[in-house]
This record gives sequence, structure tokens and C-alpha cells, in this order.
Amino acid sequence: MLRCFTACSFFLFGSSLAFAQPSAQLLPADRSIEQAVDHYIDAKLKEDKVTPSPRADDAAILRRLTLDLNGRVPTVVELQEYLASTDPIKKTKLVDRLLESSAYSRHGAQTFYAFMQYSEGRPRKGDKGNPLYDYLLSSLSENRSWDRIFREMMLPNEADPKMKGASDFLKSRVKDLNKLAIDTSSTFFGVNVSCAQCHNHPHVQQWTQDQFYGMKSFFARTVDSGGFLGERDFGVVKYIPNKGAEKVSPILFLSGKKIDAPGMKDPTGEERKKEQMRLDQGKKAKAPPGPPQYSLRAKLVETALAPENREFFARNIANRMVHRVMGRGLVMPLDQVHSENPASHPELLDWLARDLADHGYDLKRVVRGLVLTNTYARSSRWEGEKAPDERLFAVAQVRPLAPMQMATSLKLTTADPQSLPTDRKKLEDRIVALEGSASGLANLFPQPTDNFQVGVAEAMLFANNEALQKSLLAGVGTLTERMKQEPDLTKRVDLAVRTVLSRPGRPEDVQALVGYLQRRQDRPDAANQQIVWVLLTSAEFRFNH
Repeated sequence: MLRCFTACSFFLFGSSLAFAQPSAQLLPADRSIEQAVDHYIDAKLKEDKVTPSPRADDAAILRRLTLDLNGRVPTVVELQEYLASTDPIKKTKLVDRLLESSAYSRHGAQTFYAFMQYSEGRPRKGDKGNPLYDYLLSSLSENRSWDRIFREMMLPNEADPKMKGASDFLKSRVKDLNKLAIDTSSTFFGVNVSCAQCHNHPHVQQWTQDQFYGMKSFFARTVDSGGFLGERDFGVVKYIPNKGAEKVSPILFLSGKKIDAPGMKDPTGEERKKEQMRLDQGKKAKAPPGPPQYSLRAKLVETALAPENREFFARNIANRMVHRVMGRGLVMPLDQVHSENPASHPELLDWLARDLADHGYDLKRVVRGLVLTNTYARSSRWEGEKAPDERLFAVAQVRPLAPMQMATSLKLTTADPQSLPTDRKKLEDRIVALEGSASGLANLFPQPTDNFQVGVAEAMLFANNEALQKSLLAGVGTLTERMKQEPDLTKRVDLAVRTVLSRPGRPEDVQALVGYLQRRQDRPDAANQQIVWVLLTSAEFRFNH
């Protein structure tokens, strides 16, 4: 019958991640991303005597790529064209087309917005119209480098209307500097320092209270100034260690780099007055205040991107991009990059970090390289008795669809497939319209986590929401209406399977579903709808595999 997929169990290993200096034995820098990834992954498989799963079939590759790069399932026409093509480089051409689509930027913006916002526990907001989402969308549309995005978010030019959203990451946290320090470290450096807030980390020797408050000190002078971000010329962070009296925290980067900055004292009355006048001028003018004489946030950016410190910045984004494409990072969890949690493939992480830095942190380039690997193309099915350790990347990871992926795919697959344009530009415009109509539906689905399980609320949504079923299945312009026009039951079922599951119907699927239609000839419309509904609610549709 229908294939069922089970998300693999999530577990920690060791305790954390790698911080060794890049090895002199790394593959040469002139190797392609595809070559480097497959070299290191295959070497580990050989060492552990594990034979990986075979390459996925063309239908599975098409669906996986379209979901990963454009945030939706493919159309029936796209499926037919890809399966019929005998071009030996059809996959490469498909990847390049998907990367150039505007949907790549929209889906990428949703992905980055999710880990920048949902990781800190705020309720989900609609993506479109959100300043941070809009900023990320414009950044990815222009293929801005990751270091530029980091710089613009830490040092936003609020006088430029186009940069309005860049300030949202800081502004949404500016009244809680502990959270600002934690989220900045987690998001951009892969280090969750929260455990070192009240005491030195119990398991990771390198994370001390000095490290936590040292990172917080970079934001000690950042304030809300009439709705804009201001930065004072004075300000320090004080804390009480586990043992001892209150102390002023040094300004300390994660690498141990200490920053000597002016203003590390309480200001005089005259200095305080002058500083407040500068901030008040911006409030009166309803404009950003003038810059400080010395910006600690600017120093954070400079320090983080310096070659001697960028292992945090470069390794973090390398690890996150592997996770985005492969479904898991070389280090898991993503914000636990430290000496007690070694990477599954430390040399590969070092190589990718170096490659990203050498090529200007071009995210689209690294995504392209990753999806063209043999590792990415493996089947998600394991035929042996026991699946190998997930860290080996021997089997493609099964991943839940993100809210917009799920909602857009529901809208797309329940539409009459013949109503969808075959012209790519017109189809892209239609997809944009479908995404707009799917935004409310997306709010009904949870943001996936690494140990995701379908919850009771979602199960009840599909079981009991008659309005949802009617909106997707009934009426003119739907898949079920198109099915009514096909008298051949075998072809009717195959159309439904191709449309919803993005693959040809297998004999066992077709036989079972045709049998159901034959038994329900008294209510053919309801039977068509029930077949589509069972496909939509299957694990095969719910997951990217």
C-alpha cells in the first residue's frame, strides 16, 4: 500500500562539537563542494564498513529538490518532463533553474526567519509583511553574502527604509540583553552560552561566566531610543561570580579575544548629559540617533569576522547550511558547537568553513554544491535490519515539511493540474498567488524541530475540520473535479498519486485504490475526495524524503 516514513529518532552523542584548528591535511581548496563532501562522507562510511543506501529514483530526487529549493512539491507537468528527459545533466539543469527562481529566495527567507525567531520561543507570526522576513527576502534575492547580512543586522542603517528589517533582530531583544547575547551567539556562532549565565558550564570547561557576560558586554550600551537603536558611549556589565564579589565583566569574544574599549567606567555628570542630548536629538527628529564615538557592536562584527576568530562564524553557517540541505548538521544540536561535542566529520566542517570564507560567504553557491552531491541523492529507504547511525549520512534524512511548505503544497496538489500554467514564468506567478492564499493555513502547522512528531492538534485538524476538507477538495478547479472527467479508474488513481505524491502510482497502490472506487460507485464524488484526502494525510506527503 502507501509508503510510510518515520522520522528517525533524535539523540545526542558525546556531549558537544569541534573546535580544533583547521587541519593542514584538508583537501585542496580548489576541489568542488561536491567532491569534498562525498570524499569525507564516503571515507567515514568505508572506515565504519557501512554500505550506503542507493541513489533515490528520479521522482524522489525531483520532489526533494523542489521542496528544498523552492518550498513546494513539483507539479504533474514538471514530474512528467523530468521523468521523460534523457539528458545526462538534467539534475544539474533542474538545480540551476530552481536556484534562479524567485521561490528560492522566498523559501530561503522563511527558513532563516524561522531559526532567527522561533528558536527563542516567540509565537509564530505570519512571514509576509514582517520587517525581518522582508529584509531576509531582499537579501537572498540579491544573493548578499552571509557576512554582509550579519554586519547589516548588527549595525543596521535605520535611516535607509530598505534596511528597516535588518534592525528587527536587535530591536526585538534590546530590552533583554541576556537573551540578546544568547540568541546572537546561538544564531551566528553556533554557541549557546546560556548555561554559563549563573555558573561556569558544568560540562564544557571553556564556557565560563566570563564568556557569557563578555558576550553580553558587546550589547551593554545598546538601547531603545524612541523606537530606534541607539548606542551609548559608556556602559559596563557587572555580575556576581559563584565565588567572590561583584565584578565588571571584560568585553570578551568567544575565542577568548579581549577587547580594550573606552568608556569602561561610570560617566561623569557632564559626560552623561552630553550623551543623553545626542540620543534625545534622534527622538525629537523621529530619526536614528547619531553614532557613538566607539561602537561595541561594530567591534563585535570586526572581531567575529577576523581570520583568527572566524572559526565560530564560518563553522556555524557551514553547519547550518548542511542541516538546511541534508536534514541534519555535522554538529547536532546546531547551537552546541564546542570542544565536548565533536563534529561527525570534523575535516569536512573545517573544509566547508574555509571554502565559505574563501568564496565570500556565498550561500547560494554552497547550497548548489551540497544538493549536487551523491550524499544528498541517496534514498531515504534502508533495506537492512538496522539503519546505520544518522551521523554517517548513509541514508537520506526524512524531514517534516515546514509550515509554508506544507500549506503551499496542499494548495498546489489539490488544484486542477490542468489549470496550472506550463509556462515557467506564468507558473511562478501562480505559485506566488498560491503562497499568498496559503499563509493563513500555514499558521495551523508547527515549525518542525529535530525530534519532530506529528501532534494531536494536527491529527485532529485533518480528521475533523470539514471546512478545510471542503476548501481543498470540493468545487470547480480542483483535482477531484478533474478526476471526475477520467472514466478509466486506473488512470484516475494514477493522476491522483502523481499529483499528490509526486510519483507514478505503484501497482499495489493503484490496485487498492481502484478497488475502493469500484466499491463506492454509489458515491463517486465522495470516493474521489476520500482518495485524495488519504494521500494528503499520508506520512509520504507530510515528510520530505
